[in-house]
Amino acid sequence: MSFDTIAAIDLGSNSFRLQVARVVDDQIYPLDSLKDTVRLGAGLKEDGSLDAQTIERALNCLKRFGERLRDIPPEAIRAVGTNTLRVAKNANIVLPAAEAALGVPIEIIAGREEARLIYLGASHSLPATKERRLVVDIGGGSTEFIIGSQYKALKLESLFMGCVSWTMKFFPEGKITKNNLQYAILAARTELQSIVTEFCPDEWQIAIGTSGTARSLSDILELNDLSPSGITLEGLEKLKGILIKAGSIDNLQLNGLRADRAPVLPGGFAIMCAVFAELGIQQMQITLGALRDGVLYDLIGRHHHKDMRDTTVTQFKRRYHVDAKQVERVSSLSLNLFKQLEQSMSLTDEHAEQVLQWSARLHEIGLSVSHTGYHKHSAYILEHADMPGFSRPEQLQLAQLALSHRGKLGKLMHLLALPARRAQILALRLAVLFHRSRRDMELPATELSVTKNGFKLAISTEWLEAHPLTATALKQESAAWADSGFKLEIIGQ
Repeated sequence: MSFDTIAAIDLGSNSFRLQVARVVDDQIYPLDSLKDTVRLGAGLKEDGSLDAQTIERALNCLKRFGERLRDIPPEAIRAVGTNTLRVAKNANIVLPAAEAALGVPIEIIAGREEARLIYLGASHSLPATKERRLVVDIGGGSTEFIIGSQYKALKLESLFMGCVSWTMKFFPEGKITKNNLQYAILAARTELQSIVTEFCPDEWQIAIGTSGTARSLSDILELNDLSPSGITLEGLEKLKGILIKAGSIDNLQLNGLRADRAPVLPGGFAIMCAVFAELGIQQMQITLGALRDGVLYDLIGRHHHKDMRDTTVTQFKRRYHVDAKQVERVSSLSLNLFKQLEQSMSLTDEHAEQVLQWSARLHEIGLSVSHTGYHKHSAYILEHADMPGFSRPEQLQLAQLALSHRGKLGKLMHLLALPARRAQILALRLAVLFHRSRRDMELPATELSVTKNGFKLAISTEWLEAHPLTATALKQESAAWADSGFKLEIIGQ
C-alpha cells in the first residue's frame, strides 16, 4: 500500500513539529508544516513528572495538529516522541490523552533510533557524496551524534543533554555569567568523554549540524558577521564574549535570534562549544533535514517493502546465531494459526501479524546466553537492546511474546485479557510445540477456532496416536490455559 500524502509529527523536548508532504517516485515534497514551541522539557518537575500546565499546552497543540491530519489515512502518519517523553515518570498517563488529541498512536523512540532517523533526514538533504559525515543534533533534552556515509548511518549515539535541560540547569532565570557559562561547557564536555574516541576527527571528514540549536547559532553568527559561513570555532568564541557582556537572555540584541529560540540559547550554545572542543571541530555546515524528515523517509520505506525493522530482525538473527530454519518453521505455522483465529475473532489489526512474525523469528535469541530460561533472556534482549526501526512499545510487544512462548501463563494475565494478544500467544506457543523436533515434518491439517471460554483445536486423531509426545504436550498446554482461566479443547477428528 502506498500513499500520495504522508505526515510526520516530532514531539521534541523544545518544539512540537508537524510536516505534511507529497510523495512522488519515492521523493518527498513538503506541502505544509506546523510548529509550536511547547517546551515539554521545561515542564519536568523535581520528581520527574510533567506538570499540569505543560501537559495542557501539549494537548492543545496536538488538537490543532489533529485537525490538520484529519483527512490523511492513519497508516500514512507517524508520530514520534523523544527524550522528555522517554524520561517523564507520568508518560504512561499523558500518552493516552495525547494520542486521543492527535488522533494517531505516538511512538516513544530510543535515543539511538532518534539518531538513526535524524541521519536519514539529514542525508536526504545533503549531496550524495561518499565522505564520512559527523551529524550533530542538539535537541531540547538530548543530543544525537551520528557518523554516516551517503544514506547509511555507521555510528549512533545519544547523550542526555539538550538546550532546554542545560539552560534550566546552568542558567536559572536567564542569567549569563562567565562562571555559569564555563560550568555549563565543562559539564557538557564531561558528558562527551564517553564518545570522544569513536567520534574523533579521524573518523569523519565533514561536520554537519541540524535542527533548531545549530540553525539558530548559524544564523546568529552569519548575520552578526561573527562567521562567514555556518558555525566556526572562532565565531563561537566571539559569541561567548557577547553573551557574557549581555548578562542575561533578556538583554541579548542579536540579529537572527528568534524570540522562540532566545530562552534556550545559552544551554544550546554551551553544548555546541563543548562539541567543538571535544570532537575537534573547526567548522560546521548546516542542513535543513532533521528528525521529521527522517520519519517521512522511513515511513515511505515501510510502505515500499524497505522496512528497517525487517533489516533489524535479520541482523539480530545473525548476531545471536539463531537456527534460521527452525524460526521460519515456527513463524510460518504461528502465522497460519493466528490467521485462523483472526477470522473467528474478527481481528483486523494487520500490525499484529507483523509483530507475531518478528517475535517468532527472534523468540530463541536468548539461547545465545543460556539454554536454561532462555525465553527470559530473549525477552530481556528484545526489550532493552537498540533495535533500529522499532519503537519502545513495539520492542516491549516483541519481548512479551518471546516471554510467553513457553512456561506458565500466569505472568501474562494482563496480556491474555486482550483478544489480539491472546491469539498471538496461543499461535506462537502451539507453533513452538508442534515444531519441537526442530526438523521439517508434515503436520496434520488443524482447525483452530474460538469458543465461548477459550479456544478449540481440531486435529487428526490418527496423527496424535502416531505422535504421543506431541499429544502429551497438547494436554499439558490445555492444562496451562485452564490454570489461567481459559479453555483449550483438543478435539480429535
